[in-house]
Amino acid sequence: MAMAAAAPMPTRKDAVRNRKKILVATGEVLRDDYENVSIPVIAERAGVGTATVYRYFPSLETLVREYLHGVIVELRDYSQDSTKTGTALFEDVVAHLGRLLVINGPAMVRLRRPVGFLTRLREGDPTIQTVRDAWERPIRAVLRSKGIDDSHFDHALFLYNQMFDPREVLDLLASGLSIDQTMSLLMSTYYGALDGMVAAKI
Repeated sequence: MAMAAAAPMPTRKDAVRNRKKILVATGEVLRDDYENVSIPVIAERAGVGTATVYRYFPSLETLVREYLHGVIVELRDYSQDSTKTGTALFEDVVAHLGRLLVINGPAMVRLRRPVGFLTRLREGDPTIQTVRDAWERPIRAVLRSKGIDDSHFDHALFLYNQMFDPREVLDLLASGLSIDQTMSLLMSTYYGALDGMVAAKI
């Protein structure tokens, strides 16, 4: 009696495709069905088996963390590839942040952690380090354009994190502003906050 052929092993291309589908589905479930988020629900949304999800992500926490990190990595890569300089660099990256938040913001606001930003920065949190990598060039360019010493960078990054919080961006969009109006308002306010930071002599 002939034996049934073994199922083919997934190729690298299959693995990349499945992983991407799982991460996209994670964002969708976090946005649309947060109360029921689980590996089986995400697997069903992605159109893959639960075992397939566990093959790439050993826990729900790992999967959610990887989803959030992936969004920030996309922003970091855009920032590092930008050929703009000065405040134009900052404004270019802010515009891309706006585009990302329109898609991913509703899911990201579900993932806030109780530990403060600067504490996580000092502790070397991988996600916060990626945020730093994304914004180091743009924010330092703004500081230089304003004649603000580089020693203020960490606090300038802290202000960015507070003012461009996805929850607040979505709130402004819900108030009737467009994404361009929202990001323009936040950029102008951020520039003013940097001046206030220096005036406070922190």
